[in-house]
Amino acid sequence: MSQVPSAVPIAAPTGAAARPLARQSYEALRVFVRNPSAVAGVLLLAAILAVTIFGPMLMNADPFEIAGAPMSPPGEDALLGTDYLGRDVLTGMVYGGRATLLVGVVAAVLSMAIGLTVGALAGYYGGWVDETLMRITEFFQVLPTLLFAMVLVTLFSPSLATIAVAIGVVSWTGTARLARGEFLRLKRREYVLAERVIGAGDARIIWRVILPNALAPLIVSATLAIGMAILFEAGLSFLGLGDPNIMSWGLMIGSNRPYILTAWWAVTLPGAAIFVTVLAVSLIGDGLNDALNPNSRGRS
Repeated sequence: MSQVPSAVPIAAPTGAAARPLARQSYEALRVFVRNPSAVAGVLLLAAILAVTIFGPMLMNADPFEIAGAPMSPPGEDALLGTDYLGRDVLTGMVYGGRATLLVGVVAAVLSMAIGLTVGALAGYYGGWVDETLMRITEFFQVLPTLLFAMVLVTLFSPSLATIAVAIGVVSWTGTARLARGEFLRLKRREYVLAERVIGAGDARIIWRVILPNALAPLIVSATLAIGMAILFEAGLSFLGLGDPNIMSWGLMIGSNRPYILTAWWAVTLPGAAIFVTVLAVSLIGDGLNDALNPNSRGRS
């Protein structure tokens, strides 16, 4: 520590550090767009978002409205058929995508916020802080997540907000462990030590210095968390714990499951929509993993 000048150049102006970061971002984007699976995932997700965002504006219908005879097969009167109550399946899928995707994104953001905060503090401070936070993480990790989410939703009544919060509260442990590992790896790097030498506070070092360098695996984790949250919401709705006043793909599957043999379209088509959406998110996550992995960039 006596040779302080050797550490000073590392604490270079942020403009100098921005050039390598910009080049890394360009290289990551180049690798991503050359990945056919990742591009296919982006196109799939873009199409799904376009339908769920602009579809309701064009249709201007009520997904709970009785549109025809119950359990009518796909045909001219109802393009994708009707469910057990006579509600139009196509209308339900277009409107239901909004709720499903909204819950998935909000739950993933909440999960990442909790996990990142816990993991960053544990990895940066170490000692008793790390020990305490990791014991809390292990407690949540051994809980049966679906059962715990069901209890939370039941206690606070089913709604989109409570479902998103319940999913976020039970699914942050993996992110916390990932963030902790990244902070443990990066906190002894020279540029972090240089920030300490020039008097930077802990908050600046955690959120402005270490976090930007730990984002690559966390971005991939956040992308995959969206797909997991969508499946989680579908599972809760399938069990009858969805918001009965808001149409979602999971609610369509859950309400029509007793009639799957006589009206398969009312269950299979929303299930296919969930499958395609999660597949698209997974493809994007895999593409980001390859693009943000330095080894992958070196091979491309």
